[in-house]
Amino acid sequence: MAVNRFAVRLGDLSVGFIHNLLDTVNSLGHDTRELRERFALTPQRLSEADGRLSIPRYMRLGHACIELTGRADIGLLAGARHNATHLGLAGIVARSAPTLREALRCITEFESLYAQNYRGQSSFHEDANGAWLRFYSISPYNDYNRFVVDSVLAGWATQLSQLAGSQPCLEQVQIEFAAPGYHAAYSAHFKAPVEFSSERNQLRLSKSCLDMALPEHCPSTWTKLKQLAEREREQRTHTRTLREKVIQQIGPLLLGHEPDIEDIAARLGLPSWTLRRKLTDEGSGFRQLLNETRHDLATTYVRDTDLSFGEIAYLLGFASAGAFQRAFKRWSGSTPGDYRRQQRRG
Repeated sequence: MAVNRFAVRLGDLSVGFIHNLLDTVNSLGHDTRELRERFALTPQRLSEADGRLSIPRYMRLGHACIELTGRADIGLLAGARHNATHLGLAGIVARSAPTLREALRCITEFESLYAQNYRGQSSFHEDANGAWLRFYSISPYNDYNRFVVDSVLAGWATQLSQLAGSQPCLEQVQIEFAAPGYHAAYSAHFKAPVEFSSERNQLRLSKSCLDMALPEHCPSTWTKLKQLAEREREQRTHTRTLREKVIQQIGPLLLGHEPDIEDIAARLGLPSWTLRRKLTDEGSGFRQLLNETRHDLATTYVRDTDLSFGEIAYLLGFASAGAFQRAFKRWSGSTPGDYRRQQRRG
């Protein structure tokens, strides 16, 4: 029996982020009408209840905003203007939480309500001395995606200041990429030590802040909003087949590495032989799903980004750019370069 293809996407995010970015450009004295037309950001699209924009398109929009304004730090500026409504229901739930700890957990646990990326998801890690609020890696970094890390971390810092008021909570900022030319802007925004070329993208929070009671908490409202968010998350993340679950696990493991069935089985809590048998019962196999996932992601990367083929090879776990290009030609019948040129002419 034929199995429906489960398309893999790089990810998308709520149009709430688009409102924030365009408002930031306007605040710098620039007209955004041309940007809205170029990226088809009509009033109708920006007012859709579940409106989303693809990650590649968002990165191109951010780069266009940098070119228009001449501000390489546009992500930091957008983060400074961030508010709970840009996160939709997840942001409102966070503001109604009983403590800062619970608010931050809501921002990460309900991330799928406002953003998703096959590379991973944000997370909250508490220890004996405080906590880390962590954004996943989207390396390799370039002029198109640095601003994404800037806007996320700066937006979290703004959320912290809005929730905690005058009490200082941020102790340190760690960023994966090397210090950019506008590095002085980071200290001005975060008002905390910033470490570049780090292993992770994350904010360090003081232990004293985590138990802070939030002024907008109402127990009944908090319970109702959290139930709504949990139901919506279940609807968004529910998968019907094992093959779909396997594909969702393959994506985050591809970075510089070709995962095997043992890797995926461990993440799903299954013995590898059980996973292999169940996939066979569904008319599929691990190698087939790995190739389909790579094919779908490769097509999107080549068509929708300006990453080099060496960078794409690394992101998809190939040993070399040559190995990636041979696989791409086998999948599509053309080289990545020819495919990219053809798509952009169209």
